[in-house]
Amino acid sequence: MNATQSSSCSRNSVLIIGGGLVGASLAIALDAAGVAATLVEAAAPRTDAQPSYDERNLALARATVNGLDAIGVWRHAASRATSIEHIHVSRSGEFGSARIDAHRQGVDALGWTLPARELGAALLRRLDECTRLTRLAPASLVALEPIADGWRADIKTADGVQRIDTSLLVGADGTESFVRNRLGIDAERHDYEQTLFVCTITPEREHRNRAYERFADSGPVALLPLAERRCGLVVTVPAAEADAISALDDAGFAAFAQQRFGWRLGRLSRPGKRHPYAIRALAAQALTAPRAVLVGNAAQTVHPIGAQGFNLGLRDALTLAELAAAAADPGAADVLARYAARRAPDREGTIAMSHSLVRLACLPQPLIAPLRSLALLAFDRLPPLRDAMARRGMGFRGDPPLAVLEQLP
Repeated sequence: MNATQSSSCSRNSVLIIGGGLVGASLAIALDAAGVAATLVEAAAPRTDAQPSYDERNLALARATVNGLDAIGVWRHAASRATSIEHIHVSRSGEFGSARIDAHRQGVDALGWTLPARELGAALLRRLDECTRLTRLAPASLVALEPIADGWRADIKTADGVQRIDTSLLVGADGTESFVRNRLGIDAERHDYEQTLFVCTITPEREHRNRAYERFADSGPVALLPLAERRCGLVVTVPAAEADAISALDDAGFAAFAQQRFGWRLGRLSRPGKRHPYAIRALAAQALTAPRAVLVGNAAQTVHPIGAQGFNLGLRDALTLAELAAAAADPGAADVLARYAARRAPDREGTIAMSHSLVRLACLPQPLIAPLRSLALLAFDRLPPLRDAMARRGMGFRGDPPLAVLEQLP
């Protein structure tokens, strides 16, 4: 719906700032649970070209797909997804490797790969089905002030400014969150001094629904299975080398990717358009403030190693929706305290895992190389350890939202 200039305030129980992947998922989950909300989206809705969703290929954990299915999104995306049935982890120049197999875990897939644009389009189609949700787009938050029982927000739209009072303010507005800054929540930041390049590429041999993660001194590289025999390439380089990599033509970039990944799938060719991203991590020092909460990248932005970003953010959204649906007042202090307590183990564990993998798996220290190889071999040969890590990788960790759960062997 379009906003109009108004001198009076409208009242809303939940106001979500940010219509990206996590914010849209939260809005849908609240609507499915019968909770009225308003979603403020920076971009006008377009399923063919949504600026909020880029050309990345997302690795969606099994728990994530369960959650998307529970809120009615997955039916709009499933036909474009590719299952991940095997994962192979190794390090360049070292003898150890680890493998995870879906069938050993008693499931048909460990996760799925899906272009981010396709997930964005599926979310937009599902948003169109919502009946309790008010959408303001294109719109942006321009002012925010506390009131007795919530927050008063001024939302700028093409038709003017709409003032909304809300009992629960949700910041889903990304790493440089306006909401987080306005709430006065500090954040710890870390610059990895790395740049991530993502694109599609075609291997000579079939990927057979196998995902690869390969570590090296210069950073990790991943190859994700996609439809039509293509793969999604994710390669990390030192920031100082980013300009040189950006300047490579297709043949030069394919040769660079080959050198970094190796020959497990034969020759790599036909790289698509490259998109570079500076890699910086952020962790908000608090998830909540009075009648306000942070989700997704506004709460934590993690290193892309292990592809945990959206998976973690969706668990934020589904946990918040679950608690809000069961509460008479979604913004009450006890509700937000339960949210923070439930999210802490998953959040802290994922942040620590991502950071440790970068530091240990990519650390150029020859003295620890044998230990890394032995650790990978132990992982591969000790079923209890492998199974526990596989379940965490599938998104079943901490106290997850009910929407993602299933009975695993």
